[in-house]
Amino acid sequence: MDFKGSDTVPGPRTEDHLPHTAQAAAKIVIVGGFGVGKTTMVGSVSEIRPLTTEETMTQAGVGVDDNYGSETKTATTVAMDFGRISITEKLVLYLFGTPGQERFWFLWNGLFEGALGAVVLIDTRRLEVSFDVIGRLEERGVPFVVAVNSFPDGPRYPVEDLRTALDLAEDIPIIECDVRRRASSRDVLMTLMRFLHSLAMTGALT
Repeated sequence: MDFKGSDTVPGPRTEDHLPHTAQAAAKIVIVGGFGVGKTTMVGSVSEIRPLTTEETMTQAGVGVDDNYGSETKTATTVAMDFGRISITEKLVLYLFGTPGQERFWFLWNGLFEGALGAVVLIDTRRLEVSFDVIGRLEERGVPFVVAVNSFPDGPRYPVEDLRTALDLAEDIPIIECDVRRRASSRDVLMTLMRFLHSLAMTGALT
């Protein structure tokens, strides 16, 4: 589009403007392996039209990307997903969904900068892909909660069995969710905020 000769440049959409009551904002990252539902979660819960960087999957990824359980998936996030949700009238969360394919994980470092906390989405059909994800968050000292995305053919495990399998500390919340549902995704974010508040109250959040 050519703006030459124009005195005005289009600004943000009205729907993208921050609520006038907003006084604080926090950056939250949503991480997980390929195909666990990160893009879906951002899209379901965002109060603005989410920004996505999905590209069509090609033969180049065959034998490189692990798409077990996501064989019908035709697109993948190559940079990030972005959305926004107002938790209260005063608090706004900026949501950043990370790429799931391991070859794009080098982008995670930038997305982690300034993050207050994280949601780790897991698929019980592929628990092993969560190990490196959790390890990266622990290395960077980013507090997180674990959200088990319910897939119809995914096995169900008791929370304590999942905690043991993922080698999680007793205080890290584990919550089941359906990221297709806005209310469910919002519950996950509220769980994270309560966890971060508890850390702040004990002085564990710096």
